[in-house]
Amino acid sequence: MFAVIETGGKQYKVQYGDVIYVEKLNAEEESEVNFSVVAIGDENGMKFGTPYVEGATVTGKVVKNGKAKKITVFTYKAKKNSKRKMGHRQPYTKVQIEAVNA
Repeated sequence: MFAVIETGGKQYKVQYGDVIYVEKLNAEEESEVNFSVVAIGDENGMKFGTPYVEGATVTGKVVKNGKAKKITVFTYKAKKNSKRKMGHRQPYTKVQIEAVNA
């Protein structure tokens, strides 16, 4: 059984035991989080919600809160002697899927 969840403006296809990296959640490490389910599927077929499936949830455990590798952002304007170099590290939350409840 798998489910499609929505968090941080993105959708993820998950099943039991998956480890996913999502946009930073407001949760401590080792705590549980629940996600709303957009679609759920098994060997009998798919069930889609409008916008969410009633009574279906996905439970996950927060493994870690961290920051991704640094990327370099460089902007410039040609022929204007204008340039700017910045770095950015996107925060994330690492979540392990514990249960898919239909």
